[in-house]
Amino acid sequence: MPLPGHVDLNQLLVFCTVAEAKGFSAAADRLGIAKAKVSITVQRLEAELGASLFIRTTRKVSLTAAGEALYVECRPLLVQLQAAADRAGSASTEISGTLRLTTSVDHAIQWLSPALARFARLHPQLQIDLRSTDRVVDMVAEGIDLAIRLGWLPDSSLRAIKLGEFGQFVVASPQYLRERGTPVRPQDLVEHDWVTLTLLNAPLTWQFRGRHGSVETVQMRTRMRVDSPGTMRALLCAGAGISAIDGYSVRDDLAAGRLVRVLADWELPHGGVYAVFPPGQHVPARTRAFVDFYREVLERGGQAS
Repeated sequence: MPLPGHVDLNQLLVFCTVAEAKGFSAAADRLGIAKAKVSITVQRLEAELGASLFIRTTRKVSLTAAGEALYVECRPLLVQLQAAADRAGSASTEISGTLRLTTSVDHAIQWLSPALARFARLHPQLQIDLRSTDRVVDMVAEGIDLAIRLGWLPDSSLRAIKLGEFGQFVVASPQYLRERGTPVRPQDLVEHDWVTLTLLNAPLTWQFRGRHGSVETVQMRTRMRVDSPGTMRALLCAGAGISAIDGYSVRDDLAAGRLVRVLADWELPHGGVYAVFPPGQHVPARTRAFVDFYREVLERGGQAS
């Protein structure tokens, strides 16, 4: 689609952001400008092109055929321009712009937030937008540059780099173990109050591997289900039951004696810590810099200095 000479790059950037965010308010939040300015910019672009680019309803915003064609042609060019700008600025050590990232609530509190605080002190020109949630966000729609995810990544169009690995431990509070006894073999867990994390694909089926290669698969019985790792950890510390949880989350609780690891001779599958990027987009220098920084943090066991 040929563009008149007076269509500027800012208009195209705003247009592409609305298309990806699927809304004017979401685009305004991502761009850091008023919703009215986003709307006016898109209206001017439509007037200059002589074509309607969006179908607007009270529930959603979607592209017209003309809008889809414009987006397909313009988005790769904007990505290339951003990449060129990043390369031009790479000679300087100064990191700037806005880094938008997301991770689970518990990981944000215990690991990511301290690391971000240190990274922000090292790069005073950088702005940070951290969104902690236990749901899997749509990175493109929400304008996220980077997601830190724990566990096992399903096949998808997302690009990921493995930053580290963690073990899973079966833990309970000392109070709970005094009252209910300590399991000796994985099958003993059937008689215990298993706290279930519903975010997992198969939260009641667990496979344990012994030191000599023996394997036991256990189908748990549950009284309590939760949808947040942080909430599960709090319940375990309060003596509500027993469960498996990642080693990152319970490191401090184990050290302080609030939780006790059981079945230490039996190993559960290890999970990974991944840096996940949205599909088909250039990775800015600030994102790459933080990924490298955070990999070192994980390797040092959480020390961000």
